[in-house]
Amino acid sequence: MAGMTTTMPGNAAPDRGTAHDQDTTDEPAFLRACRREPVPHTPVWFMRQAGRSLPEYREIRAGIPMLESCRRPDLVTEITLQPVRRHGVDAAILFSDIVVPVAAAGVDLDIVPGTGPVVAEPVRTHADVERIRRITADDVSYVADAVRLLVAELGTTPLIGFAGAPFTLASYLVEGGPSRTHAKTKALMYGDPDLWHALCGRLADITLEFLRVQIAAGVRAVQLFDSWAGALSAADYRTYVQPHSTRVLGGLADAGVPRIHFGVGTAELLPAMAEAGADVVGVDWRIPLDVATGRIGADKAVQGNLDPCVLFAPWPVVETEVRRILAEGRAAPGHVFNLGHGVLPETDPDVLTRVVDLVHQASAR
Repeated sequence: MAGMTTTMPGNAAPDRGTAHDQDTTDEPAFLRACRREPVPHTPVWFMRQAGRSLPEYREIRAGIPMLESCRRPDLVTEITLQPVRRHGVDAAILFSDIVVPVAAAGVDLDIVPGTGPVVAEPVRTHADVERIRRITADDVSYVADAVRLLVAELGTTPLIGFAGAPFTLASYLVEGGPSRTHAKTKALMYGDPDLWHALCGRLADITLEFLRVQIAAGVRAVQLFDSWAGALSAADYRTYVQPHSTRVLGGLADAGVPRIHFGVGTAELLPAMAEAGADVVGVDWRIPLDVATGRIGADKAVQGNLDPCVLFAPWPVVETEVRRILAEGRAAPGHVFNLGHGVLPETDPDVLTRVVDLVHQASAR
């Protein structure tokens, strides 16, 4: 799809300038908030902001499988830019999927519409782990190509790279697909700890390389998604998960970009997640941000945490909730406004745009 994108000097949302356009510092508000520095306004972006809630996304993705979409730099570029143009958010997040690097590592899988990742041969043995090869930059060169295209298009708007954390990736590989109980995952974890740690160690290596490729190509922050870590107790998280997330986040300590760590249902895990090495800890909607900050510590910024379902309420309710979260976020040394999970497909994009405007106006310093 050559010629799909249009070069935009400066910020990629010229018709909807955001508050950081007037900032006199060199760093955009998003990066400053991640580093717990003063900001002209609370920055905002949304998980899954590039996706099914946008009609332009549904149009451009029509008939194209998800994995193919993630491997086409021109398509990735256009999809990533769509919410920046439409909403005027303070950061773009690379359009991809958490299973992209494990597919590049030789795992036979597909992303089935309406279901999610489905793995042909779930991991059961050490031999299965050995078949998952470590990746190199060449294995995911299309991701680096997309990042370079986006950096050129986005101007001053930062691009966030991302990857799935070892536990969440392992859960897909062991279960063979999405699971509500993670019963097979936990059975392997408890029943064969050596195999479990071998699998997560291999996935940590793959994830670390995947993020390094994105950073080398120009992303200015990264987010490690541990979507299913909330299925664990704090003790199990520390024993079976934290060492591998620490390997990934710690491996990026000298990369010079903020590291965000996020999981769903992780209120009781926040202290341990903070210890894993992130600069920013994402918080879902189940715990107030000021309470979360007390658990995370004053040396981390926070991200969150509007319930995605609030966006379906009447606007006065949305406005009240946004203002409440902004107020709670003031307790943190840095706050990036976001949802407590991803944008739901049925969300009205115009409501997201109004939320961005409200966050910028209500938090202007």
